[in-house]
Amino acid sequence: MVTVAFFQAKVSNTIGQIVAFKASLVVILAALLGAITWNLLTWYFGLPSSSTHALVGGLIGAATAEAGGLGGVRWSQFGKVLLSLVTSPPVGFLVAALFMIGLMFVFRGVRPALLNRTFRRLQIVSAALLSFSHGANDAQKTMAAITLALIAGGQLKAFKVPIWVVVLSATAIGFGTYAGGWRIIRTLGWRIYKLDPATGMSAQLMGAIVIQGATQFGLPVSTTHVVTGSVMGAGAPQRLTAMRWGLGANIVTAWLLTIPAAAVVAWVIFAVLHTARLG
Repeated sequence: MVTVAFFQAKVSNTIGQIVAFKASLVVILAALLGAITWNLLTWYFGLPSSSTHALVGGLIGAATAEAGGLGGVRWSQFGKVLLSLVTSPPVGFLVAALFMIGLMFVFRGVRPALLNRTFRRLQIVSAALLSFSHGANDAQKTMAAITLALIAGGQLKAFKVPIWVVVLSATAIGFGTYAGGWRIIRTLGWRIYKLDPATGMSAQLMGAIVIQGATQFGLPVSTTHVVTGSVMGAGAPQRLTAMRWGLGANIVTAWLLTIPAAAVVAWVIFAVLHTARLG
C-alpha cells in the first residue's frame, strides 16, 4: 500500500472535482470530520462501511452548506462517482461467484487436503494483490483531501498532488489498516461466511481485479464493499445456507446510508464551525 500510491493520481483528481468551487479550509475540515464520525460509528459496530462513501458524503454536505444550496456540488462529477460506487460491489459478487464455480469444476475430485495446502499458498499472492489494489484506490482519496486543503490554504495554485502528500497518505492507510482493521476482518472472514483457503483466495483475487480496473479509469470505489461483495460471491456457489444474509443486509443498509449520513453530519459541523468563526 505504501508504494502503490506513487503510480498515479487519477482517483485523487476525480474526488477533487466534486466540489464546484475553491473549497475553504472550513469546508475540508467539516467534510473530513463528517466522514470520520460516520466511519468510527460503523467501525464500532463492526460493519464494513465505506470511507470513500463517507468522504464523498462529507464533501457534498460541507459544499452545500458553504454554497447555501445544491450549486456547491458538481453533480455531473458526483454522478460518475456514484455510478462506480454503486456498481462495483455487485460486480465483485458476480466475478467472484463465476470464478469460484470455475474452480469447483476444474478441481472436482481433488482431495480437500491438497486443495487447502495449494490455495493457502496462493492466498499469499492474492492478499498481496489486494493490498496493492487497496492502496492504489483508497490512499488517493486521502491524497485528494490533503491537496484540497493545501489549495484552500494557498500553498498550491492547482490540483497537483505533492510527493510528500503521497508518502503521508500511503503510510497513514498502512498504519490505519494495521491498527484498526480487526473488527472488519472478523466480519468479512467469519461472520458473513466462514472462508476457507479456496474461497478466501477467490474473494481476494477477484476483489483486487475489480478495484484495479476501476483505478485505471480514475473511478473511486469502496474497496471495503467490493471485497464484501467478493466474499459473498465466493461463498454463494458452495453453500447458500451458510451465508449470513441478515448481516449482508445490514451491510447494504450501511452502504446506502453512508453518503447521506456523512453529508448531514458534515453540514452540521460546517454550520457550527462557520458560526464559531464569525463569532
